[in-house]
Amino acid sequence: MTAYLLRRTAFLVVSLLLAAAVLFLLLRLLPGDPANSLLSVGATPDQIEAARHQIGTDRPLPEQFVSWLGQLATFDLGESFVSTLPVGPEIAARLVVTVPLTLLSFVLAVVVAVPVGFVAAHKANTWYGSILSGVSQLGIAVPVFWVGMLLITVFSLSLRVLPAGGFPQDDWADPVKALTSLTLPVVTVALVMSASLIRYVRSATLDVLGSDYLRTSRALGSSFARAMWRHGLRNAVVPVISILGIELASTFLGAVVVESVFALPGLGGMLVKGLAQHDYPVIQGILFVSTLVVLVIGFVADLVQRLIDPRLRHSLARNAR
Repeated sequence: MTAYLLRRTAFLVVSLLLAAAVLFLLLRLLPGDPANSLLSVGATPDQIEAARHQIGTDRPLPEQFVSWLGQLATFDLGESFVSTLPVGPEIAARLVVTVPLTLLSFVLAVVVAVPVGFVAAHKANTWYGSILSGVSQLGIAVPVFWVGMLLITVFSLSLRVLPAGGFPQDDWADPVKALTSLTLPVVTVALVMSASLIRYVRSATLDVLGSDYLRTSRALGSSFARAMWRHGLRNAVVPVISILGIELASTFLGAVVVESVFALPGLGGMLVKGLAQHDYPVIQGILFVSTLVVLVIGFVADLVQRLIDPRLRHSLARNAR
């Protein structure tokens, strides 16, 4: 297990380095000059060159990349070209909105998807089982921002029961007000995420329902509920664990997109503003942190899956020998 952890950690570090290189290069390929964001319209070539020198974009790309890696090694995401404020603390302040939105959406998606996916599998041959499967397929095809705008139209503009966007300026000083502001964004992300998760839960449950060990347990006199609890649940959970990791990462990325729809002061708004201003440190910082979150979630999900499934642990032991 120790050797496996070391391999996975090394893979995580290499993946982060490759992601950092790709992010750095792609940003430099985007049209536009960050120096223009610091100057007024009609700036002279000398002023533009001075602005490039000020923010360091006149240096060779390899030198800029190595400098950025050096900052990352010291947990420094740099300073914004426009505001000159440190990017790290600004991202941390925005996570006060993004992290609760992600976690609440993920929990709601799981609470909805697990029972619905089980029913869709257990009653696969009934009309309502087919409807549940069809609705989940439809939900996967619907863009998350479209769901958000639809909910705003219904609950904010028509019924006027929930705010259309925004977040309290004092953050979580008033939890009720903050949760009210996050209600529609949470439901938006959860609906889209639960649609794909329902399919995976349904598929895993169908595999268990058709297994020999479950039929044998039933033949020996166990009730369906007892057989599923003792033998089916653990086997159904193993493949779902890895999917939950992917869904949690997708929920985080979906939350960043939805923040722009609901005008939330999270990473999404910060990213959109950074892109508009060609603020490389802000864009790099947000995308790097997002990549790190996704990779860490995948690492933890893989580890939990191996701890739960004895077959994976035994395969590790055989490989070690």
